Amino acid sequence: MHEDTNGDGRDSGSAASPRGVEQGDREFLSLERELTVLLRRARANQGEMAREVHPDLESAAYGLLVRLEECGRQRATELAGYIGVGKATMSRQLRALEELGLVAREPDPADGRAWLVDLTEEGRTRVSRVREARRERYVTHFSHWDRQEVAELARLLHQLNRGMEK
Repeated sequence: MHEDTNGDGRDSGSAASPRGVEQGDREFLSLERELTVLLRRARANQGEMAREVHPDLESAAYGLLVRLEECGRQRATELAGYIGVGKATMSRQLRALEELGLVAREPDPADGRAWLVDLTEEGRTRVSRVREARRERYVTHFSHWDRQEVAELARLLHQLNRGMEK
C-alpha cells in the first residue's frame, strides 16, 4: 500500500519516469517511495508504542526495550551496536530508562568492568502489554491477507534488514 503523491488520485507509480531514470530503475524508485512511506509510518508508530509503555519514554528507546525483551540482558555496547548509536547516546538512553524504572544494570560476572542491562519486572510487563496489543492490531489489519502472504512479507523484510546490516 502506498500514498498518492501527485494529489490527483492517480497512482503516482504509473506516471512517466522522471527525467534521466532508466526504464529498468523504475522498480527501485517504487521501492524507495514505498520504503519512505513505511519508515515515516513506523517512526510515528514507534512514538505511539513508546508512550504506551511510559508517557515519558523517548521514541528511540522503544527498540532497546524490545531488544531486551527478545534477547535478555546484554552489555550496553551490544545494544549500541545493534541499534546503531554511539556509547554516549546509549548511556544517556539507558540512564533515562533506569530513571523510569524500566531497566536495571548489574555487574557482568564475566568482566567486572562491564555492566549488563536487563528489563525490570515493571519494564517487562509494560513492554509485553504493548507488544501484545500491537500484535492484535496486526492480526486485525492483515486479516484479509492470506497467512502465507504475511509470512512472505515478514521473510522479505527480514531479508531486507539483514542486507542492510552489511
